[in-house]
Amino acid sequence: MLTQTRWFTSSYSNDQGGACVEAARLEGHAMAIRDTKNRTGPAFTFTADAWNTFLTTVKER
Repeated sequence: MLTQTRWFTSSYSNDQGGACVEAARLEGHAMAIRDTKNRTGPAFTFTADAWNTFLTTVKER
């Protein structure tokens, strides 16, 4: 499903310790994220509403 997806890493990420994630914008403003240590492994996908809720929650913490 995500084989043609264009992944990106946040400019805030550093590759020290391999604790980075990559994200990809999907159709309909949905998002996907995956672990950079396992790029062929599973990815989490979020609807646009779920992604916005996630971002809002993270920013509040």
